[in-house]
Amino acid sequence: MVVDRRAFIGGTTVAVTAGLLTPATAAARNESVSSEVFGCDGMSERDWREFIGQQDLIWKKGPTGYGQAPFLGDGKLGSVVYAEGNTVRFTVQHAHSQDHRQVNGTQFGLCRLPVGNLVLTATGTVTGVDWRLDLWNAELRGKVVTDKGVIEFRAYVHTSRSVLVLSVTGSGDEDPALVFTPSKAIPPRAAFNPLPEGYVFNPDPTTKTDGKEQLALQSLLVGGQTATAYRLTKRRRTQELLLGVAHTFPEATAETEALKLVRSAAALGDRMLERTHRMWWNDFYPKSFLSIPDQRLQSFYWIQLYKVAAGSRAGSPVMATTGPWLESTPWAAAWWNLNMQLQYWVLHGSGHLELDAITTTLKANQEQLVRNVRPEYQHDSAGVNRSTDRFTSNAGYLAVPSPGGGTKELGNLTWALHNVWLSYRHTMDKKILSDVVFPLLRRAINYYLHFLTKGSDGKLHLDETTSPEYGNAPDCNYDLQLLRWGCQTLIDSAKTLKIDDPLAPKWQEVLDNLVPYPVNENGLMVGAGVPFVVSHRHYSHMLAIFPLMTINWEQPENRALIEKSLKHWMSLEPAHRGYSYSGSGSIAARMFRGDEAYAYFIQMFDTTKRFPVLENTMYLEAGPVVETPLSGAQTIHDFLLQSWGGVIRVFPAVPSAWKDAVLDRHSAEGAFDVTARRSGGKTDFVLVRSRAGEPLVLRHGIAGEVTVRTPSGRPVKYRDRGDGTLEIELAKGREVLVHPKGKRPDLTIKPVAITAPGKPWGLPG
Repeated sequence: MVVDRRAFIGGTTVAVTAGLLTPATAAARNESVSSEVFGCDGMSERDWREFIGQQDLIWKKGPTGYGQAPFLGDGKLGSVVYAEGNTVRFTVQHAHSQDHRQVNGTQFGLCRLPVGNLVLTATGTVTGVDWRLDLWNAELRGKVVTDKGVIEFRAYVHTSRSVLVLSVTGSGDEDPALVFTPSKAIPPRAAFNPLPEGYVFNPDPTTKTDGKEQLALQSLLVGGQTATAYRLTKRRRTQELLLGVAHTFPEATAETEALKLVRSAAALGDRMLERTHRMWWNDFYPKSFLSIPDQRLQSFYWIQLYKVAAGSRAGSPVMATTGPWLESTPWAAAWWNLNMQLQYWVLHGSGHLELDAITTTLKANQEQLVRNVRPEYQHDSAGVNRSTDRFTSNAGYLAVPSPGGGTKELGNLTWALHNVWLSYRHTMDKKILSDVVFPLLRRAINYYLHFLTKGSDGKLHLDETTSPEYGNAPDCNYDLQLLRWGCQTLIDSAKTLKIDDPLAPKWQEVLDNLVPYPVNENGLMVGAGVPFVVSHRHYSHMLAIFPLMTINWEQPENRALIEKSLKHWMSLEPAHRGYSYSGSGSIAARMFRGDEAYAYFIQMFDTTKRFPVLENTMYLEAGPVVETPLSGAQTIHDFLLQSWGGVIRVFPAVPSAWKDAVLDRHSAEGAFDVTARRSGGKTDFVLVRSRAGEPLVLRHGIAGEVTVRTPSGRPVKYRDRGDGTLEIELAKGREVLVHPKGKRPDLTIKPVAITAPGKPWGLPG
């Protein structure tokens, strides 16, 4: 949609939804339209379709591995598509499908369970493939060429009806067969570790027919079932399949729910199914825009947005380590000591909080979070263990600080609530603060308060706890840093919510008297007496540096500590993994060092490394872990816009090779939308709209004098701090345009020219 800026002559009020949003998207976001219309000219719906199409994944040879294959999903139902011999296999997995045994934790008791496979078998021998994952419409289309003819297919998981839609047409002598085979409901970890003593398998699946639908039922020993229903219709040479999955517990009623999914989709009809599916996705992408001159990384970014929308929705289960695409893995559960947090950072800057399952999961499971601590602490505390099912349970209790071995991760809930706090900060929605952040953070910090003791130095200390996956230490930095952030956030939140909390003096006492973070000549340690000396992928000892930002580069007294900690962590290389490079890239970016940040970040894609990002942008260690590439999208955000500490920083760490870059409607803390363009290494303009009326502190990145006006030319009150930072009075719904002093620049927004070409993701040949 292109809006003529000449409509603003004379300050005329124009009630038009402008910029990159389609009308349907704007309505969905419930945006208010003021006397200024936010956004910039340049991108029509056709432009959007063509731009997103340039990021599509392509296959010219058949994908045989997880890291090569196309993937489809709606936050619950997920499918990965493989070409194996003369077959095309569509995995069928569902985020609800899990066991419910209250023993053996999440590995064998509460683990996710496989559902099945839909297999398309060619008549002849496959000689070639030509597939495209169409991101704009979220569907996979392609051809399979055999010595008997050609098979054409189209597949998508309907975005709101949770039904796999597959159309297959054979030509020549090709008459392919479609067969669904249910899997045995076996814990995925059984392929990696021995089963617990006395473990009894769930019953084998059964099948039956109900009218036009076929059913596969997986019953569980402890009650409940998973049901897969599908309808296969043949019309001449075309086969049309609709497939739905449902899981119920403790009731065994999934069969009814799965049949309802398929039958309601069939009643809607092919055209309406396609139309409603495409409408959602075509509205999804234009909520924000980002373009950089590196084609490979630009495509990577947009594929991550597709991935997170295919893998998560608010109100649906939080993404387990594999997302909804369950594969062979030792980690068939949700991990809360890093994976969960990294998966969801991309939502904040991109403005896609409709996908925020962390906030909805924690809100819906507050009682379970209380049950996760021992009974003597349940009156005032809550927590979450390292791994859980989708209801935040691992059928056990959170550990207590104590000497000796064992996993004692106390900070996972607090860290997850930092994600929720970011959702609050990007929306300024006080319901998030009052309903989720404050009540749960209060309980998470209370748990710590039970174990803080005053030492002979007069400081508050914490007995031995666990720095995730590194080891145990007293005064563990993972916990001290989260505890300090949590106490300050509770104090600030109570003021915002006008709550006179009796615990406020205690939170302040912790801030005043908590033992300093253990450090040595190499920077932050794991904890007291435990230096960071062994290579490790996690940066959990440095959370105060990133993402909490309580230790940051704008504190001159902490710069040496930040630099030493980062360089020492990255110097111990053998155990680094993909998110080590996205994490180090983000830390360097928040030191405002674009080239250094890029040098760290790009190692995620280095195929000489043991665990690089794979051909389809997925990532694999012992099993799939979806958080790593998603965290890379946040690193790209950190290059282009940062908003921590109450300051919006535009193009703060752009690599020097990126002379041009564009952002539109990028969301910043304080509920601001930011549009900005960089050309030839200089910022052309910055346009900011307030969605909440919060104070705007803008570091615009423009050298020399600037003009500060509304888009139509009216003056805006501001104060110049003298360091390229402006304090601007901006009411809710109002906009401000900042540009180099002189003539108002052209506000056209369009993709930047590619200066670093790259081949498509997938297997393009």
